[in-house]
Amino acid sequence: MKTTRGNLVHIDTQPRDDRRGSKEVEGGSRDGTSISPSFSLTAAETPIAPPPPLRRNGSFLRKLQDDILRLCFYSVPVTTEAERLQAWVCRVHITASPPGWSFLDLTAMAEQQQFYLLLGNLMNTDNNVRKQAEETYDTIPGQNKITFLLQAVRDASAAEEVRQMAAVLLRRLLSSSFEEIYPGLTLEMQTVIKTELLTSIQQETSQNIRKKVCDIAAELCRNLIDDDGNNQWPEVLKFLFDSVNSDNVGLREAALHIFWNFPGIFGNQQQHYLEVIKRMLVQCMQDQANPQIRTLAARAAASFILSSESNTALLKHFADLLPGILQAVNESCYQGDDSVLKSLVEIADTAPKYLRPNLEPTLQLCLKLCADTNLTNMQRQLALEVIVTLSETAAAMLRKHTDIVAQSVPQMLAMMVDLEDDDEWAMADELEDDDFDSNAVAGESALDRIACGLGGKIILPMIKQHIMQMLQNPDWKYRHAGLMALSAIGEGCHQQMEAILQEIVSFVLLFCSDPHPRVRYAACNAIGQMATDFAPTFQKKFHDKVISALLQTMEDQSNPRVQAHAAAALINFTEDCPKSLLIPYLDSLVQHLHVIMVAKLQELIQKGTKLVLEQVVTSIASVADTAEEKFVPYYDLFMPSLKHIVENAVQKELRLLRGKTIECISLIGLAVGKDKFMPDASAVMQLLLKTQTDFNDLEDDDPQISYMISAWARMCKILGKEFQQYLPVVMGPLMKTASIKPEVALLDTQDMENISEDEGWEFVNLGDQQSFGIKTAGLEEKATACQMLVCYAKELKEGFVEYTEQVVKLMVPLLKFYFHDDILHVDFLFVTS
Repeated sequence: MKTTRGNLVHIDTQPRDDRRGSKEVEGGSRDGTSISPSFSLTAAETPIAPPPPLRRNGSFLRKLQDDILRLCFYSVPVTTEAERLQAWVCRVHITASPPGWSFLDLTAMAEQQQFYLLLGNLMNTDNNVRKQAEETYDTIPGQNKITFLLQAVRDASAAEEVRQMAAVLLRRLLSSSFEEIYPGLTLEMQTVIKTELLTSIQQETSQNIRKKVCDIAAELCRNLIDDDGNNQWPEVLKFLFDSVNSDNVGLREAALHIFWNFPGIFGNQQQHYLEVIKRMLVQCMQDQANPQIRTLAARAAASFILSSESNTALLKHFADLLPGILQAVNESCYQGDDSVLKSLVEIADTAPKYLRPNLEPTLQLCLKLCADTNLTNMQRQLALEVIVTLSETAAAMLRKHTDIVAQSVPQMLAMMVDLEDDDEWAMADELEDDDFDSNAVAGESALDRIACGLGGKIILPMIKQHIMQMLQNPDWKYRHAGLMALSAIGEGCHQQMEAILQEIVSFVLLFCSDPHPRVRYAACNAIGQMATDFAPTFQKKFHDKVISALLQTMEDQSNPRVQAHAAAALINFTEDCPKSLLIPYLDSLVQHLHVIMVAKLQELIQKGTKLVLEQVVTSIASVADTAEEKFVPYYDLFMPSLKHIVENAVQKELRLLRGKTIECISLIGLAVGKDKFMPDASAVMQLLLKTQTDFNDLEDDDPQISYMISAWARMCKILGKEFQQYLPVVMGPLMKTASIKPEVALLDTQDMENISEDEGWEFVNLGDQQSFGIKTAGLEEKATACQMLVCYAKELKEGFVEYTEQVVKLMVPLLKFYFHDDILHVDFLFVTS
């Protein structure tokens, strides 16, 4: 029932190793500071699109390109754009040539123009064009990519978006494939690359391009720190000092940007330069004429602190920089820039002890920003995030400032009231994912986390009176927020709330009859969450009142969304309800659930609505799971309708309903036992087999997959050794799911800034502007599949023997699978058994 926070996405920076051969033509090019390219591309994969117009003497140069390509590529006639590009992708190697224009200089010009076209296609909104361009780009050898990309970055005549794309690709190339590419370059080429980067920073007039070149320089420098901490690019340090003291604001920005991106740039000389670094940062944070310098300096200082999080002496030495960072946070927020505030959040998360000497002003600033409705929602949420993060990473420190914490609680509650009226809300049949950027969700999440971080002894006295006032407010938004707040704090305030649970539950149940549907929804949410947080005490003390209230709310036909949430709360209640407590209510529960299921099945057929039916099916499953053999008298009431749903709910939009119904059938079968279930077992197995046959056609995110895997295991428990005949059908998809390899990514700050949030990713800050990310989507399915393999082995024993070797090969490596505790645990059980 609780809201969880969303995570970040992955950018695949790993080049492929495939190499496609083609004929070679060798030649030379002009000598000079520019870098001449050589590369290999595949004609079949080249996207066909008109090349960009040449800036001067276009018709002459176009004809020149054609002449060059005809001569270079064995006199193949080039008469169309398609043929022009197909000819271009044959392999060409350009080597050094004497000064002055030569034939192959013009070839290089033609090639560079076509490479610009490739860069443009990499940004194309057409997926097919972009995919072809990516495949073509992947075939270019790494060393040749560097020369082409750097030349594109340095070409002031090229379109800016092309240059920006080249800069991003070059930085990623150095990040992902440095060891495979850079050491293979000649020393002369390595020197040219370093020189070109520093020259570009000094000469570049575009601020965006200069920043991206700084990112490239920082990435190269990061890779040029050897194992002993020696910086093998000493010129960059001189450039850094010269630039930060320059009268040129652009160069000062560049120096700070490089240091922010790679604060470990001084390597083993950092201690020697410590005072110089400090003076540099202080000087820049005091630059009254240039606010952008102050902002960058504060970000650079924060980055340096984060890179030295475990160096207590250094943190203490740089403590007097924090007031300047806080000042920059305040100033930048009111200039529409939250980058320094984000840095402060990172410090609170990674190096909270750095804030200790100035903790009160830090908290006061965050409280002020959070309360300022003139700022954006994101800025206010980030300010609150500093306080909440400290409750998790430095609870002891924060407990000494309970007065400020007490002031932050009303801010969280105020955010939770920030809701919009929506006349269609109650009738919605598709539930959208929570808007994690909304104030209401952010406030609820913050309240949950700070209660868990600081504990109920501190938080409950602070919030109790506020919630009581909100629940009596005539505005529905306040009543809704008050109930959602109760849902949020239950886990963190468990011990303190348990003592007054009678009072809380009696009050919450009143709102199941509130005139506003969203308040009734919030009441169901609170009941469901408390049923989980305080189980089984909650069920033992309040079963009569709660079951009655939820069944009554489930009859709210005019508000399907409320109906569905009441059913969801009933699921939470029955999951942890002792069997003996549930049995007296079984007749009433079954009667209500059956009436609603029949009505909603008719609505599905007539109107296509399914939300309530999805939840009711799961409620039936939960009741049967708890009642076990006591559910036998009601078996025939539900099974025909459930089989009908599985047979007929084949449309894509009904995948979740079908998956939940498969789960329900298998749970009912397990509850009533083999004797009662056997007459339907054959028909059910055929339905499951049909779905299993179509398994390979299911999309990776199809919800039926996880339900199917669990259902097969339950069928195995029901049928026992008779299930062995189905193993050939079941094991393939099960092994496929158990073999899922999680996507992981090592991203730097630039990538993190350029990607949008994607549900299913979690990141860990590694310092030096880098984060490790793992896509957690799929891990739950992997864990479930591993559990099912254990189940099959235990139930079928010798009947499972022919799969033992295959499963052991999968399981043994998973003993080192550290990304998911359940997988480790299940794997250990399998191997030891």
